[in-house]
Amino acid sequence: MSAPRVWAGVDVGGRRKGFHAAAVDGRGVIGGPARLLTPGDVVAWLRPLRPRLIAVDSPRRPAPDGRRSRADERALARAVCSLRYTPDRRALARNRYYEWIRHGFELYAALARAGLRAVECFPTAAWTRWSGPRGRRPRAAWSARALTRLGVAGVPSRLGQDGRDAIAAALTARACGRGGAERFGAIVVPRAHAGRGGRR
Repeated sequence: MSAPRVWAGVDVGGRRKGFHAAAVDGRGVIGGPARLLTPGDVVAWLRPLRPRLIAVDSPRRPAPDGRRSRADERALARAVCSLRYTPDRRALARNRYYEWIRHGFELYAALARAGLRAVECFPTAAWTRWSGPRGRRPRAAWSARALTRLGVAGVPSRLGQDGRDAIAAALTARACGRGGAERFGAIVVPRAHAGRGGRR
């Protein structure tokens, strides 16, 4: 009997906030969203699930030295939605705001050491693909409506934005694994039809 197909997603925060992780199979949510404080905690939570792919809501690498953004991000902004750009490593080190990105770098390194495959994602782009531009709608209402419309099974009734974004990341990993995603350099974004609940 073959192992179940599982995909995972991680929303990244700073050191105090930590991470939120979720896992999905072909029908819906099977794990989380769970709040986890360290990269090691994330690896320990993911390892028993044996995910085929993990989508991480955080930049995988900084901009080239002397640049204020990555070409991947500029391409995504032109095609899907706006986003905050990732500067070079020196700028990341100087500004406390970017602690969450540095934390994300640590997570990518921990996943690689554990032999877990990861890709970069951007849940706002996923929500945009699934539900159209946010416009003036509150982010919570916009993403909650998008998630409901996807018909994903197993979604907890009480869910914050970090949890929704973790689920969106997991659905992005699933879409990528099934050939239903588009790449903007390192950033993976699902196609409009690719998040809906479906077969195992």
